[in-house]
Amino acid sequence: MENRKRPLDSMLSSNDRFKTPEKSRWPVLVPGSDLLQWGVEETCQYLLKEGLGEWENAFRGINSFLYLSDLAQVFDQACCLVFFQVFNDPIHGHVDLHPLLIKIIDTPQFQRLRNIKQLGGTYFVFPGASHNRFEHSIGVGHLAGHLVQALNERQPELLISHRDILCVQIAGLCHDLGHGPFSHMFDGMFIPKARPEVNWKHETASLDMFDHLVESNDLKVVMEEYGLVLPEDLDFIKEQIAGPLNTQNQGQKWPYKGRPEDKSFLYEIVANKRNGIDVDKWDYFARDCYHLGIQNNFDYQRFLKFARVCEVDGQKHICTRDKEVGNLYDMFHTRNCLHRRAYQHKVGNIIETMITEAFLKADPYIQIEGAEGKMFTLSTAIDDMVAYTKLTDYVFEQILNSSSSELSEAREILHNIVCRRLYKCLGQTQPDKTNFSSLLLTSTSDVSHFQVIVMDYGMKEKNPINNVRFYCKNDPNKAIQIRKNQVSKLLPEHFAEQLIRVYFKKTDSESLEVAKKHFVQWCINKNFSKPQDGDIIAPELTPLKLSWCNSNEGEDSDEAKPLGRTATLVNGHKKIKTQLFKKK
Repeated sequence: MENRKRPLDSMLSSNDRFKTPEKSRWPVLVPGSDLLQWGVEETCQYLLKEGLGEWENAFRGINSFLYLSDLAQVFDQACCLVFFQVFNDPIHGHVDLHPLLIKIIDTPQFQRLRNIKQLGGTYFVFPGASHNRFEHSIGVGHLAGHLVQALNERQPELLISHRDILCVQIAGLCHDLGHGPFSHMFDGMFIPKARPEVNWKHETASLDMFDHLVESNDLKVVMEEYGLVLPEDLDFIKEQIAGPLNTQNQGQKWPYKGRPEDKSFLYEIVANKRNGIDVDKWDYFARDCYHLGIQNNFDYQRFLKFARVCEVDGQKHICTRDKEVGNLYDMFHTRNCLHRRAYQHKVGNIIETMITEAFLKADPYIQIEGAEGKMFTLSTAIDDMVAYTKLTDYVFEQILNSSSSELSEAREILHNIVCRRLYKCLGQTQPDKTNFSSLLLTSTSDVSHFQVIVMDYGMKEKNPINNVRFYCKNDPNKAIQIRKNQVSKLLPEHFAEQLIRVYFKKTDSESLEVAKKHFVQWCINKNFSKPQDGDIIAPELTPLKLSWCNSNEGEDSDEAKPLGRTATLVNGHKKIKTQLFKKK
């Protein structure tokens, strides 16, 4: 029994063993003090000075597992200096957030996210999809802290510091600060058409907005009080959101400035550029499925149980158990299903197309005041964060309820959305070749709109699981790769596809009927797949293509049979054909 005593017990007498140091002998943790920077020797000297020499050997013995930043965290909790605020979230339950995170949340730049719909125009289709970027961002910050703390508890030798944990949480919290009105519609549809010369993404604006948030709210002092080291930690936070800040360093072996290469795994938590498995997806899978009314088949809690860091080609990466490979394929399948059923819903896309057109017509006439009194439009507000902070989904109501004659065209389009007078979808088809960007680009004519939709597993044509590493129960420190043919023969052969949709602006039944027939004819000429309702809308055309008559169409594709006849159309609809399908 004597041998089973803890090391510290053997140093103390039976009477001393149950004594605790007087409260006055513990150091008072003053925010910003040198305590956070102490090394092993400084701590041991302090213990000797305070008459706590009996603790010195014990501290040295456990130093490899309990480093100073964690000790500072223990002192924080012991002295009751840090009070976490609790949020009640419908997805994650009670969420505890560090006071520094609360300081960030309580800023105009973050509160702006309350007025930006997470799923943009999808809310016009799914009545429950009313959630906003605000609650999603809080959820990502919460999950980021859970994952990094799980790794810290499971592998203390990784030396994950209190600073690391806080920075990862802040990155998760602020990763979507740059989203514009209606989320991805703004940076994916509006800005490319309003300012085609600008290569702008919401991640770029997230960095600018984060800098603006910190500066305008004087948060640097507060960050330093809670132990962050500036500007190093600010760089680390921004690098987690958008990757290396200096593009010239991307060719180097280690392009990041915020953390050294031995902490490379920290960059895989919020936005995983390596394989796409990150806490951002975990939250929007759970949150979007909840509000859309769609079943979520991925359980992030299980991933948390098995996540650990292993060395791969000289760098440390987050790995999971070999038996989880099937669940990860299911995760990416869930992502694809969400895009197919909700994010790329044809009516939702039509509405976002109409909102985009309204914004383009209103762009020159919407004035937003920015820094130093300068005025900006919808498309130029991205250049000034003071103006951009004021730009939210509310601009939809601003245009809709305006009385200005300059906004009459934009107002009419938005009024048609509210009254559900929407463009019609002529159909959907797929090209035989995966890459056809040179053949057809998204374009708009007077009566039609082409849209190219890419469906993939998150890494274009690549299988993201090939970039995931696993470990076995018998050797949890060795990373291995698991190929698709080692998992199942029923997994997908291709990991990306492109869809073509054509939307028609006229809504009268006569024009719509003719336009749908021309769409079928166009698919035949281009050797694209048969629209699902092709046999209904153009029964006189679909038999003309041999492969379309084959019950196994799509498996053995044949060239289009020379056309022996075409649909007989009245002369009044020739213009529709010309405008619909111009040669590219």
